[in-house]
Amino acid sequence: MTERYPFIPYQRERLEPGEMARRAAQFQEAMANRRSLREFSSDPVPKELIETAIRVAGGAPSGANRQPWTFVLIDDPALKSAIRNAAEAEERQNYEGGRFPPEWLEALAPLGTFWHKSFLETAPWLVVVFRQDQNRAADGSTEKNYYVSESVGIACGFFIAAIHQMGLATLTHTPSPMGFLRELLNRPVQEKPYLLLPIGFPAEGAVVPDISRKSLDEIVQWNAGS
Repeated sequence: MTERYPFIPYQRERLEPGEMARRAAQFQEAMANRRSLREFSSDPVPKELIETAIRVAGGAPSGANRQPWTFVLIDDPALKSAIRNAAEAEERQNYEGGRFPPEWLEALAPLGTFWHKSFLETAPWLVVVFRQDQNRAADGSTEKNYYVSESVGIACGFFIAAIHQMGLATLTHTPSPMGFLRELLNRPVQEKPYLLLPIGFPAEGAVVPDISRKSLDEIVQWNAGS
């Protein structure tokens, strides 16, 4: 029988409503400026900042507290070049080789994306997130993890928010298929690539598409609706 976790007291400071609203508005304003970036400066970023963001991500909730994620940090130029070459080979097949259906290419067209991924070499850091569908115990046995995609997705959200709060930029890149990342990074077979995030400062003169966000009324329903 699995031993139950011991339970410890949990208490949060109860803030005044005005302070709660101030903090909420401050965070919302900060995150409203977050954008996905494809034009990075090569200026260095201290490793300690990336490690702090990963610690933030590691505090995310997960199914049965299995924490089914691995974050791989990459700053080696040769490895970044290999990742770029492999990603571009797959993405070229997606954009020009018929893998992407016409409606998906049409949806992407306004954003100006293409198979060229120079940012994978320019950005000072790449972080590859792997999902762990199973854990391997010390005795070699395996145990299934639960709600893996949801858990890793939440952790990635924490990570992206932390990176943005530091004044850095990133991009949620998902070259498809991504199996080459496991091979290049020597990860075990029970792990699957989930997300590739280049991280750095925006390049001088960097631009992003002039997009808008849906309004609150478009993304919320109160109770059962009408």
